[in-house]
Order: sequence, then C-alpha cells, then structure tokens
Amino acid sequence: METRKPVTTAKLRKMKEDRNPITVVTAYDYTSAMLAEQAGVEVLLVGDSLGNVVLGYETTVPVTLSDMLHHTKAVTRAARTSFVVADLPFATYHGSLDQTLRNAACLMQEGLAKAVKLEGGAEIVPAVRALVQAGIPVMAHLGLTPQSIHQIGGFKVQGKTDEQAKRLLSDAKLLEEAGAFAVVLELVTDELAREVTDALSIPTIGIGAGASCDGQVLVFHDLLGYAGESHPKRMVKEYAAVGDVIRGALQHYVQDVKARQFPAEEHTFHKPEEVASHLYGGVH
Repeated sequence: METRKPVTTAKLRKMKEDRNPITVVTAYDYTSAMLAEQAGVEVLLVGDSLGNVVLGYETTVPVTLSDMLHHTKAVTRAARTSFVVADLPFATYHGSLDQTLRNAACLMQEGLAKAVKLEGGAEIVPAVRALVQAGIPVMAHLGLTPQSIHQIGGFKVQGKTDEQAKRLLSDAKLLEEAGAFAVVLELVTDELAREVTDALSIPTIGIGAGASCDGQVLVFHDLLGYAGESHPKRMVKEYAAVGDVIRGALQHYVQDVKARQFPAEEHTFHKPEEVASHLYGGVH
C-alpha cells in the first residue's frame, strides 16, 4: 500500500489547480477522526457545530474556546496525514488582534491544529491578515455563517439576490488577498458558488453550495445518519443509517438484560475449582 503523505495547504491548492476534488469531514473525537483518515479524507474540520451535534445546544453560539480545544486535541491525536482545521468559536476573534492571536495560538500550540477557521467577510479581514502574518493558516467561511444565525434570522440560502451575490464575491476576494488558504461556502446558490470558485485561486469547500466547488464538506454524524433524524437536511447525502443500527443494538441489549439473557455463560468468569472449594467449601 502506498504511504500517504501529510496534506498541506500547498497540496490543497495544487488539488484545485489539478481539478482534484478535496474531501473534508467535520469530526469531533478520536474515533471519528481515525475512521475518516483511514477512508482517505484530506481535511478534518473540528467544527464548532459540535455545539449542536455533540453538546446538544440549539446553536453554535454557546461553544467556548475550551470546548474547541478539548475536541481539537482528540482529533489531532488520531490525525497522521489529514490536515486538521479548528474553528475559532463565537466572539473569539472580533476583539483586539492580540486576543485573536492568543486564541488561535491556543488551538495551534495546545490543540495541535494545522489551521483555524473564521466566519465572516470584509469585517474579519484585519484578523485574517494578522493571523496569516503570524504564521497561522486561515480557512475562511462565507454564506450561511452559523455564529451569526440570530442576526441572519435563520438557516437561509445565501446569494439569491444580486446584492448578496456581489457582497459575497467581494468578501471572498478580500479574504483571499488577506491570505486565507481556502474558503467554505455554506448554503450558497450553485450559480454563485461557481462564480466564486472560478474567481479565486484558493480552494472553495462547499456545503449545500452545489457541485462546482473545489471540495465538499459534510459532518461525520450527518453523512452516516448517526443522529437518526426523521427529516435529514436537504444538503446532506446519508451514506449509512448508523443511528438506526445503534438504536436497534441498544434496544436488543435492554431486552437481553431484562430477560436475564445477558450476561450468558460465555460472558462470565469463574474462579478455579480448587479456589472456590477452599473459599466456599465446594462449588454450589
């Protein structure tokens, strides 16, 4: 088997040039990261969507830097060749540039992430530029930006109007000029995603943004049907129904315990006969 070389920002850019689609999976723990890497995924994103998927919050807003650090450490322990990107969570990069640098450095030095991701357009360009100048690779995120969900007013497709499209394209170009190595386009019309992808020399990673992007990202739990949702998201393709399998296995376990069918003899340990005889005066 050919040894896989570590993925770098240079390789990701070359993949765009070669029209070789980039695969990204959002992972939150050691096991999911290990499985994704073994499957050949190039980029592992430790998304603040862990707030919804793992921690049970309604939005990503409550996720803290400590939360992100905890999960980033777990993912990077598993990653040998995949490129690990960690989200800077809500309100950790809109204050002073010094604080932004400290927060990003935390995910890099302690979490061992290879890059950080920031949501926003022109307003975050100074932060992106400062991080890049400090040697921290930055992935940008445009379109639906979940950290601003209360301001946006819900999960709405972006780029439907000319004004939205022009602003997003302008933001993408500004972020590239500031040094971002890639940009996520979330819930963006296919037409706009194609225009942005053609206009940039850096890769675009789509989620709900059509097939024209240079790569695609899905959440580990979503693509596996882990949550077992009755109404899966339109932008998600489920490649398995793991949630149903897990639920069924747990129900079977409950039934076995209630019926005293587990543990059975093959799951049970006994003392050697001579020890039992000594302790209990014989086996009863």
